[in-house]
Formats: sequence, C-alpha cells, structure tokens
Amino acid sequence: MTENENIQKLLALLSRVLDIDKNIITDETSPDNTATWDSFNGLMMVSELENAFNVHFTMDEVVAVRNVSDIKIALNKHGIDLE
Repeated sequence: MTENENIQKLLALLSRVLDIDKNIITDETSPDNTATWDSFNGLMMVSELENAFNVHFTMDEVVAVRNVSDIKIALNKHGIDLE
C-alpha cells in the first residue's frame, strides 16, 4: 500500500469512528477539539487501527496518543508509511 493510500485509509477510519467529515481531520485533531473523541471511541480507534493496519500497540503507545499526529507516529513505529 502506498503512503497516500495509508493516509486515506487512516482518514476514512478516523472519520467513521469519530463520525466526522474526513476533510476536517488534521494532525491537530484531538479529544480537546473533537466532541466525539471520547474514551469509548478512543478504544474503538485502537481496535480499528490495529485491525486495519495489522499492528499491535503497546499500552504506552496508546496512552501517548494525544492527537492524530501521535497516531501517525505510532503507526510509523510499526512500519506503516504515512509521511
């Protein structure tokens, strides 16, 4: 999968889980500025990301996520090219 396909896959997943338009998702999108990013949807994101990208996040990685940029960093650590 190319980098652009991975980005599109990530945006589609986040859009679906958070029930927001993928066009408004930026690296700064976070629980602080997205009403639907609550603890339940945060857990749903982890599960969906792990399934979609065939990775497994550590608890430290999950706790470190504060925004979409952090999700990209975590995925990159698992060999998923998003940059």
